[in-house]
Amino acid sequence: MSAPTRVRMVRSSSPEETHAWGVRLGRLLQPGDFVGLVGDLGAGKTHLVRGVAEGAEVARAEVASPTFAIVYPYRGRIPLYHADLYRLADYDELYATGFLDLVGGDGALLVEWLDKIPEAAPRAFLRLTLREVGEDARELVAEAWGERPTELLDAWLPENR
Repeated sequence: MSAPTRVRMVRSSSPEETHAWGVRLGRLLQPGDFVGLVGDLGAGKTHLVRGVAEGAEVARAEVASPTFAIVYPYRGRIPLYHADLYRLADYDELYATGFLDLVGGDGALLVEWLDKIPEAAPRAFLRLTLREVGEDARELVAEAWGERPTELLDAWLPENR
């Protein structure tokens, strides 16, 4: 994989702040956007995803973990698909789920555990890596590959905030 076209880093001091970062991102998502999430268990991926769903105007009661369904669709301002690759062994197993039909489709795609099957990402995508840096503090590294993901990153995390 080539180097990202843009990288930004922010820190969150609480789960609520991580959620708020997600809300802001969710408001900016457009159909075709692909956001991969990477991080250990407890790193804050779920808080971020719930925020993204809220920002995309998905009803809070609809948001669930797709761990057993692999992909969970949400209805909001745009279709939002939430995938979890944790239980999948490889790309062939992912292919058999029909997941690839969603890439570049009618909605935005949020993919947890993208690091398990990195080849699931299209050429243009946004990867968010969350790391624990304290009891409630998190570091979020956002990397964009391609024109649209770079525009999304610049709108979400402007350089001069």
